[in-house]
Amino acid sequence: MTTPTLRAICVAVVLGTIMTMLDATIVNVAIDVLGRDLGVPLSTVQWTITGYTLALSMTVPVTGWAIGRFGAKAAWITSLVLFGAGSILCGVAWSVGALIAFRVLQGIGGGLLMPIAQTLLARAAGPERLGRVMAVISIPSMLAPALGPLLGGVLVDHLSWRWMFYVNVPVCVVALLLAVRLLPGGEERGAGRLDLLGLALLSPGLAALVYGLSRLGETAGGTQAVLGLGLGAALVVAFVAHSLRRGTDALIDVGLFRDRGLTTSVAALFCYSVGVFGVLLLVPLYSQSVPGTNVLDAGLLVAPMGVGAIVTMPLAGRLTDRIGARLPGVAGIVTVLVGTLACAGTGPSAVALFVIGLGHGLVTPSIMASAYRTLPGVAVPGAATASQIVIRVGSALGAAVIAVVLQSLSRSYGVAAFSASFTWTLVIVAVALVPALMIPRHRPVP
Repeated sequence: MTTPTLRAICVAVVLGTIMTMLDATIVNVAIDVLGRDLGVPLSTVQWTITGYTLALSMTVPVTGWAIGRFGAKAAWITSLVLFGAGSILCGVAWSVGALIAFRVLQGIGGGLLMPIAQTLLARAAGPERLGRVMAVISIPSMLAPALGPLLGGVLVDHLSWRWMFYVNVPVCVVALLLAVRLLPGGEERGAGRLDLLGLALLSPGLAALVYGLSRLGETAGGTQAVLGLGLGAALVVAFVAHSLRRGTDALIDVGLFRDRGLTTSVAALFCYSVGVFGVLLLVPLYSQSVPGTNVLDAGLLVAPMGVGAIVTMPLAGRLTDRIGARLPGVAGIVTVLVGTLACAGTGPSAVALFVIGLGHGLVTPSIMASAYRTLPGVAVPGAATASQIVIRVGSALGAAVIAVVLQSLSRSYGVAAFSASFTWTLVIVAVALVPALMIPRHRPVP
């Protein structure tokens, strides 16, 4: 059973993370409107999305150090303030340059929230309740792909694009009040000096990788994509060498991956993220390729996936705490494969997306919990940061690869290219079974 204190922490962190997850998708539906209102081409207004994503990616690596230096509660509150302030400023933005700058501020705050949330919950829950709390923290990521486009479409149609940002403010205020009152404080702070060299290597490296992947998906190649990917890969490799040399004093200690539970779990999450985010790209594109449909119709088609995930998440948490992550994780991946196979055969439908959601609700909480189960408490912030980085790169890679595949196949096969593209995602998700089957067996916690 969860304690009242743990339930209170769950409520506080879910409320704090849900708007940051929604903001990653909510603006997508308003790109055309923003371009018209601000009088700029789509290539410029697209940076309201890209800037937010890059800021998220660059901020995540400092999370472990910030938690150790200032404490998880103080870091959480600061992140919420930054995200809320960025939301207000985005709402009053007077030009596209101002809007992009304020979206970056939003991203800086939002990038810290998810790894801090995982750290808070993993520490409070202990190994015996990790599955249940990871099911809770997965709620925002389950709902965001379905609710983001829907909420954005409603706000833009009935109010103004500025309300896509103003809607965050009351949620942030309530989340701040809950954080001040409910989150535990006073933890020991042992972080030393910030690893500036590691920060200078990893943050720009991740930003370059994500940028290169986004350009790859948009242009199916090109100089910008190649330069971004090359620079990003070089900087990340240099960071890994630096971290191995510096050890526990590095920004992120890659030596943590000597733990089998963390390594197999993160590998499974990476492969799974590549495939599933490919599905999330294909579904709305397929919907909008049908004559007479719009963005809202696309959002409604994705919604059953969120419903299916909500159904199985509580079960995933309980099963993981009782029998370990391997069985529910593998069962979830197989279920996702069944739903994706249906999409490849007859096209995405509400039933197929619901089946994918059922599997998704099993995969994410169980495998995420297994990443932390065998780690000491002091290693959790670094592990949470590393896992978030891997998932973020995997999601960007999935969207980029499937976008390139779809563009290439569309030239020859037209609408039939969607079926072949779903087959690609099917194969990628299937690869996630290999590390998932290697997750250590559950050992009951004394």
